[in-house]
Amino acid sequence: MRIVVLHGQLHKGSTYNITKLFLDNLSDENTEIIEYFMPKDTPSFCIGCFNCFTKGEEQCPHAEVVQPIVKAIEEADLLVLESPCYVYGMSGQLKTLLDHLAYLWMPHRPHPKMFSKVGLVISTAAGAGTKKVTKALKDNLFYWGVAKIYRYGKNVAASSWETVKPEKKRQIEKEVIKLASRISKQIGKTKPGIKTKAIFQVMRMSQKINDWNPTDREYWLQKGWLDSSKPW
Repeated sequence: MRIVVLHGQLHKGSTYNITKLFLDNLSDENTEIIEYFMPKDTPSFCIGCFNCFTKGEEQCPHAEVVQPIVKAIEEADLLVLESPCYVYGMSGQLKTLLDHLAYLWMPHRPHPKMFSKVGLVISTAAGAGTKKVTKALKDNLFYWGVAKIYRYGKNVAASSWETVKPEKKRQIEKEVIKLASRISKQIGKTKPGIKTKAIFQVMRMSQKINDWNPTDREYWLQKGWLDSSKPW
């Protein structure tokens, strides 16, 4: 199994440590884990040039940084996106990377392998906000076409992992073990749900009747998706 993790931060606080708990419970000696840490691995800000949409993702000014991450994502069985809650949202450095991946959304050029992947999104906060972060991260995975997505958000009531109360850490560990077991059972076996299939059909019809972006339309034609073919 291959796991790709997009860390929304460099510091190893509560979100990182909970992510590591998940990885410890999801992996074995045959598991390959590839990790990217923001902002170390963050590309420059998206400049809104539309090259990825209209000319192809390789024409992005930051393709040299973005595309190796995309290739790793495409080959993963499990995708993990995590970020601490920063003012009721994900970290800006992770958002910067995700901005570059808009062309992977179902309205544009979703990769066929996305429809068989499992996703996990994780966030922590000293107070509130993890629901908003995990929802935003889940939305990105959903519109990439990821078949099954799990969310884990936790109010740790502390500003560092070291100061999280022992009883809360024990509770977190129990929850992580339970959820990791559920995730393990889905890897390699999951298929898109009704909502994903419905969005895909809407996008199929949109590609049939609209030609505002020939690059997207040609992609769908090459995949055979404008007829009855499906990516799952």
